[in-house]
Amino acid sequence: MKQSPEEATIAEERLLPGQAPVLAPGHTFGSVTDKIVAIVLRRPVTLGWAIGLLIAFGGLNVLGLAMTYLFFRGTGIWGINIPVGWGFAIINFVWWIGIGHAGTLISAILLLFKQSWRNSINRFAEAMTLFAVACAGMFPLIHTGRPWLAVYWLFPYPNSMNVWPQFRSPLIWDVFAVSTYGTISLLFWFVGLIPDFGTMRDEAKSLWAKRAYGLLSMGWRGSARHWKRYESAYLLLAGLATPLVLSVHTVVSFDFAVSLIPGWHTTIFPPYFVAGAIYSGFAMVLVLAIPIRRFYGLRDMITERHLDNAAKVMLATGLIVAYGYSMEAFFAFYSGNPYEKFMFMNRAFGDTYGWSYWLLIATNIVIPQLLWIRRVRYNTILLFLLSVDILVGMWFERFVIVVTSLHRDFLPSSWGVYVPTRWDLATYAGTVTFFFFAFLLFIRVMPMISIFEMRMLLPESKVEEEVAAHD
Repeated sequence: MKQSPEEATIAEERLLPGQAPVLAPGHTFGSVTDKIVAIVLRRPVTLGWAIGLLIAFGGLNVLGLAMTYLFFRGTGIWGINIPVGWGFAIINFVWWIGIGHAGTLISAILLLFKQSWRNSINRFAEAMTLFAVACAGMFPLIHTGRPWLAVYWLFPYPNSMNVWPQFRSPLIWDVFAVSTYGTISLLFWFVGLIPDFGTMRDEAKSLWAKRAYGLLSMGWRGSARHWKRYESAYLLLAGLATPLVLSVHTVVSFDFAVSLIPGWHTTIFPPYFVAGAIYSGFAMVLVLAIPIRRFYGLRDMITERHLDNAAKVMLATGLIVAYGYSMEAFFAFYSGNPYEKFMFMNRAFGDTYGWSYWLLIATNIVIPQLLWIRRVRYNTILLFLLSVDILVGMWFERFVIVVTSLHRDFLPSSWGVYVPTRWDLATYAGTVTFFFFAFLLFIRVMPMISIFEMRMLLPESKVEEEVAAHD
């Protein structure tokens, strides 16, 4: 079969030798729609999903218990002290914000760069972003201990006592950056769902399902006017979301970088915080994508090419993070500042927390170098374990930055040790289970893969199929 120049160009750009397709061949418009819709409308509740939801719900109750006790007793139930005034609350806040970055990057930046491999994973990655931002947003609210007595002072509204937020504080910058990020991500996610809600409305058999999806579809009929307005709004939101990928974690890094505390006051923080956020975000995408494609039979839509590309992004951002670590060590010695040098030596070789630094190096830098090996990137079990390893490593990165820079300050008589209590651990574990509880509900009531964007891959899939047959 002779291929046209256009087909040859597309095949060369989209399917390199030995590379898996974005969408497995053999699909039609009807089969794509039916497979995605069936997961929500026709697939019965499985035992595995029910057990997972039950476990997540149990953890959600633990979160409720921990927060209730916190509101009654205050932050004294946590392990924070003097000088370690920041503990799990800030560590987990930064960790969760970082996880949310991959969803926006996949949805917005890869859309603007016309990367078609994003189409299979962008929908649940966007949902992951929203749930991660929700988990992160809990900590600034609860770290005051009794938010009804303090949180309202953080909002800039006229009041009789003339108390205003300190706008020179990066913590206030966080409020604006994270709230903007969450709002744009929510709008971007919902607008992308509108055509699929229209499809779900048309495919639903239940009257209540038709009404619910009809309400969410906002009168979508798939007309040319609807598509024109949809594409304009979607592209506009992608353009707004793109700078947020870089700005949000940059602002979060300012919580540390604009201070004068040794170990925090460094200009390398903004770029390597952004790289680390994408690093952990793609790790969470793989932690979710690999079980989804296994248990829901979606290997033909979430193919090995998606896993391979996500692993390559993790490898690239992991190297940037490794460069950031090396620059921290270099600046500590080259600056000639004895306090910076002491902080790095204490961080790496201190008796109390030295183990956490080398665990961070092992999990974040050494072990992920296995991603250079193609066989590892195509082995779903190893890739899943490596993704979990990176999530653990990125959590320990935040732990090392926060705790080791605080527990040895300028006054040796006030040195202290931070040890998280069971309430710290319960709150953190509760947010993890809240994340998975929300995600399990999402994949049950909404299409986890974009229906119309998967249809857009069909012409490309046909070309790849014809090229493969020709070869």
